[in-house]
Amino acid sequence: MKSLSPAMQRYTRRLAAFMLAYIALILAVGTLFRASPPAGILAWGMAILPAWPIIGVFWTIFRLLIEESDEFMRMMFVRQVLFATAFCLCVMTVWEFLQNYDVMPDGTGGFGTAFFWFVGLALGAIWNALSLRREAGEE
Repeated sequence: MKSLSPAMQRYTRRLAAFMLAYIALILAVGTLFRASPPAGILAWGMAILPAWPIIGVFWTIFRLLIEESDEFMRMMFVRQVLFATAFCLCVMTVWEFLQNYDVMPDGTGGFGTAFFWFVGLALGAIWNALSLRREAGEE
């Protein structure tokens, strides 16, 4: 981890902390709802608990964009985030039209917008890597 920039080191630590919190909360809240489901406002509060670490991951990603001092690395990460956003918007737009015309049932079966954005983030990283290889081979 020492070869990473200080911004990337902070990003990695934050990401790990939020993902550990997410895993703990998704397991705890899932267990609670299966064993003794809360009601009313408590149910609402408990149900959104696992969303907070995911929101923290978004914050972590955007903090990296602010804190990274290497302009090239920042630009590559911006490209990755834009790719993720476009990918997510495309998938969810198609998904919603399929639901609007009753081709698919309502709901996402647990695959919500954040899931598709993170898939897009991974695909954006692959796209960046392939683009860099292609550009390096052309020179």
